[in-house]
Amino acid sequence: MLHLRMILFVISCSLMNTARASAQESHPWALEEIFSSSKFTMKSLSALQWLEDGRRFSFLERDTTDQLNDLRVYHVEDGRKEIAMDGALLSIGDSSNPMRIGSYEWSNDGRSILVTGSLPARRVKTGGNFGLFDVEKKTFRMLSDSAEDQSNIRFSPDGQQIGFVRANNLFVLDVKTGQETQLTTDGSDTIINGRFDWVYEEEFSIIDGWEWSPDGTHIAFWRLDQSMVPTFPIIRYPNDSHVQVETMRYPKAGDPNSRVRIGVANVATRQLTWVDIGSNEDIYIPGIQWTKDPDVLAVKRLNRGQDTLDLMLANIDDGSTEIVLTETDTAWIDAEGGYLEFLDDSDRFVWTSNRDGFSHLYLYSLDGTLEKQVTSGPWEVTSVYGVDERRGVIYFASTKPSPLERHLYRIKLDGSGMRRMTDEPGWHSINFSPDKLVFLDTYSTSSSPSRISLRSNTGEHVATLLENSMESFAGYRFGTQKFFEVRTTDGESLNARMIMPPDFDPGHRYPVLFSVYGGPGSQTVMNAWGGSNYLWYQLLAGKGYIIVHVDNRGTGARGKAFMQQTNRRVGIREVGDYVETAKYLSSLSYIDSSRIGIWGWSGGGSMTCLAMTLAAGTFKAGMAVAPVTDWRFYDTIYSERYMGTLENNPEGYRLTSSLTYASKMKGNLLLVHGTADDNVHWQNTIVFVNELISENKQVRTMFYPDRRHGISGRNATLHVFTLLTEYLLENL
Repeated sequence: MLHLRMILFVISCSLMNTARASAQESHPWALEEIFSSSKFTMKSLSALQWLEDGRRFSFLERDTTDQLNDLRVYHVEDGRKEIAMDGALLSIGDSSNPMRIGSYEWSNDGRSILVTGSLPARRVKTGGNFGLFDVEKKTFRMLSDSAEDQSNIRFSPDGQQIGFVRANNLFVLDVKTGQETQLTTDGSDTIINGRFDWVYEEEFSIIDGWEWSPDGTHIAFWRLDQSMVPTFPIIRYPNDSHVQVETMRYPKAGDPNSRVRIGVANVATRQLTWVDIGSNEDIYIPGIQWTKDPDVLAVKRLNRGQDTLDLMLANIDDGSTEIVLTETDTAWIDAEGGYLEFLDDSDRFVWTSNRDGFSHLYLYSLDGTLEKQVTSGPWEVTSVYGVDERRGVIYFASTKPSPLERHLYRIKLDGSGMRRMTDEPGWHSINFSPDKLVFLDTYSTSSSPSRISLRSNTGEHVATLLENSMESFAGYRFGTQKFFEVRTTDGESLNARMIMPPDFDPGHRYPVLFSVYGGPGSQTVMNAWGGSNYLWYQLLAGKGYIIVHVDNRGTGARGKAFMQQTNRRVGIREVGDYVETAKYLSSLSYIDSSRIGIWGWSGGGSMTCLAMTLAAGTFKAGMAVAPVTDWRFYDTIYSERYMGTLENNPEGYRLTSSLTYASKMKGNLLLVHGTADDNVHWQNTIVFVNELISENKQVRTMFYPDRRHGISGRNATLHVFTLLTEYLLENL
């Protein structure tokens, strides 16, 4: 028998008095207000950057007069704010046509700001232009006004040069003279220098494909040859007589990947040195990083099976390498989430690994000798905010109090003196100053939006910088939230959350909507503000639905053993956990067991399709947006990381495909997809629908012309959530 145990707390919204108000006094939730207005938009510090001195940080803020972004600076010592760069001054020639800021970067001395952006009248992509703003003189000088797209634009350490990528080649520009030096010459549609192909950027979460050496004399960069990667056509449907075909290089499971090389360019001589990364070309390089020695580059090498990761040190003079550390796993290694920092005071580095079952910090000598496992215990280090070498401590985020929360901790390099720095229950996102003297704490709970405060490195509150009050929600009725655990028949406990209708009556029977994602390492049950989706769930709760989230086996924040139970069978255990949760909920007096539905987007859409087929009969209705319906249709890095290759796991691919169970489909299913989705291709939905047709299974579909994975633009967000709401009301 399943058991339900309430844990942690029951969250009552801060607007409970409003929730008790009469219908005449309350405001009904409106989809238009949630998804197509700014009424509930939360304030934030946009594009925040610390200056090198650690005593100031900057952020972008829109000027309501001219609707341009200004760059403002906050002084930590006295709380003073000032405009460092007026957006109206970023003009060349015609002062009425200033550059729109795409991104910015401070020089290390704080005297100059590198600004990238676009000139609207010239219709050049963001990143095509960049210039220099003199902070003292308040003048702007355009450095590159190119009709071609330019990206990954960054200062050298001394601020005298700017590196960037144009036409898939690396360039360096001298700030004083404006002279350009081209470092690579073979860039093309298939040869990429200094940036990434689609799959690297998507699955390793890396964008800038090159790095300055600490002394600014060299640039290390990725070179990707994607000539062997198959192309995938994306058809666009303009209001014209002919369609347009956009092609992209996209390696699906089993396809050839881009061949990768790591080069080091001498900026003065233009000489290229190629790093020895081994004879096997079918590998990944998920990271490169300079050591404190400008002649030594660290390179992470990951095998195609993603179960062996080598940390190599490369001599940039001749490209020779040595392996100093190797991580192996029986399932997979999450190279995307690894942390590496080389220390200034000695030949040591800090490294994260989950080799003991949980993600923890390790201290190594540069020769690969383990000096100390710094943290340990049945909890996860989820982020590392850096090492304060003067004080001999590391700052990191942890799940130690609860997987549902994130808190800041500090610990000495020798593993002693661990201390929690954030007290309030909830979710803390941290941004430390470079000198590690102060940090910004962005804090929220599931019932209260974010608040940003400035704190000292002892955790002491210094100032509240921004607070999103609940005033904008006055008059709106919120349902109570409950966090709980579900105990499965095989003894596993699952974290879950329930949002109840505002006028919840235990004597009434309510329909339930599961909201799922469920992919490896993900998490949906969190004591953190949920944004517009959370408000949509409150709208549905107000219409009489109970909303349930459950973190199935395979999700993150609970250690390797919990997460890797889904290895090579992604979707099977997850759906089983949804079924067990649904069975327990059905035993409760206030749940209408005949009206349980499920929905999700992307990975959640994948789980929804499996739930409606593999677990046919459990859910009356399902809504799947942009689902992967067969892992053969998704990219190499993600699919093969969790499923293995097609060659060594053909049965796993068959068993986890919704196509396999099309004949079992039961209930009302809505499939939604953008036709220009470059992440999860529309092919997934088309092939699945074709299988359902073959089995004479009725299904409702909705396509969004020319929309990508997020289905946005030209009212699409409001449209899709209106569709989902109406479908739910009609079918559940």
